[in-house]
Amino acid sequence: MTTTAETPADHLVIEAVGLALSALAPGARIAVAFSGGVDSSVLLDAAVRVAGASRCVALHVHHGLSPHADAWLTHCQAFAQERGVEFDARRVEVSRDTGVSVEAAARDARYRALDAMCAARGVRTLWLAQHADDQAETVLLQLLRGAGLAGLAAMAPEFLAAGACAARVRPLLHLLRAQLEQYASARALHWIDDESNADIRYARNALRHEVTPALVVHFPGFRDALARTAAHAASAQRLLDALARIDMDAASQDEGRALSHDALLALDDDRALNLMRYWMRTLGLVAASSARLTDALRQLREVGAAGDGHRLRIDHAGHALRSYRGLVYWEAGDSSEPADETALAAREMSELAWQGESIWRLPQWRGTFVFAVVAPGAGDAGKAASDVNADASASGRDAIPASVLHRALLSARSRSGGERMRTGDAPGAPTRTLKNLFQERGIPAWKRDVPLLYLGDELLFVPLLGVNRAALHEPADTTAQRIRIIWREDLLIA
Repeated sequence: MTTTAETPADHLVIEAVGLALSALAPGARIAVAFSGGVDSSVLLDAAVRVAGASRCVALHVHHGLSPHADAWLTHCQAFAQERGVEFDARRVEVSRDTGVSVEAAARDARYRALDAMCAARGVRTLWLAQHADDQAETVLLQLLRGAGLAGLAAMAPEFLAAGACAARVRPLLHLLRAQLEQYASARALHWIDDESNADIRYARNALRHEVTPALVVHFPGFRDALARTAAHAASAQRLLDALARIDMDAASQDEGRALSHDALLALDDDRALNLMRYWMRTLGLVAASSARLTDALRQLREVGAAGDGHRLRIDHAGHALRSYRGLVYWEAGDSSEPADETALAAREMSELAWQGESIWRLPQWRGTFVFAVVAPGAGDAGKAASDVNADASASGRDAIPASVLHRALLSARSRSGGERMRTGDAPGAPTRTLKNLFQERGIPAWKRDVPLLYLGDELLFVPLLGVNRAALHEPADTTAQRIRIIWREDLLIA
């Protein structure tokens, strides 16, 4: 299907889409992840112009998180029908499990739904509408989180996720958001504005609205520079993976399900850690932090020297690392007595003081404390509709008098072991250790490295567990202003 470029932005978009199309087999169908926002609207419109409507299918995921979700679904269906494009949508239930951010759960549910719709139609290519601004924000987020090369590589132009039938392709990755908006305006496209994109309590939105505008003024070429950083990181990561494959060939046992203890420990620390990261990826395990892997390698070296590998116990992502008869392997399920995570939580930033911010970012812990005002007497009804949070801190019960926060210095500290709190309201109820409470609530060991809020020397609040009722000495005043403390993990990028 031939097209005529009418504006510079039109030309750039059509050229990018045409290049992505040229990599496909003649007649191959294309699925477009279609949220209805400006980015995916541009991608779908351009795909129809270049490939023809018969080769395209628009796939929409209804998360149900916004009160406007039904209207968005109707808009997306009408947009596709106007262009003669096949349309499909799936409604998903977003997990509200304790300790799982709504954003991460929604992303996982979205990709599962998109993969399922592609599989149902036999479509082998899924186009995503991320662009250069998204890529720059991703690199910045990963830098601020202290990510390694794999994180800095950010979003690949094309990749095939484990278990997916369709390759995910980003045709617009080198184009700017402004260029897509120019295309959309020139084409008189109508799109959806998601109200959550303006909420700067989320790390990506804060970068988009508060940081990148300043970078544009002082470093106008920062997007290209960060894109080059991502490309360099991806190249370096490929070299590390190639080295890991060499080491894997020498250490692999039981078809890659285990490693030779001696072969692993024969490597220096950097090379051994690189092999462990690669090995975990081949097993489909969640990536572990550098602190966790370093501690794991230390324990492996210690048990190797002592000859008592059966004592090794390192819990991570629903698995336990074991050493037995010369083999190192991951056993499904955490150990019967999960290791306390405080050994891994020892960090340089053992204590940070609150300065009264309503949004207190703690990048060292990859998250943010939000101090949200609750209307007097509102209780659970005072919870904003947009403030969907899975952990215990989101309940009205955890709203505390604002005066409490100013009773003494409020600080965030790492766990040191042995901390106790009372979750019941009864004054005489016993306190319990955080470790026991985490276990009782089924919070995995690898999610327990969270900052603890202290009021002076008294524990006040624990993410995933809530307020320490023992710290609230005065009776509740239902007429006083109250504050709900919310812990939000940084949004992880797929």
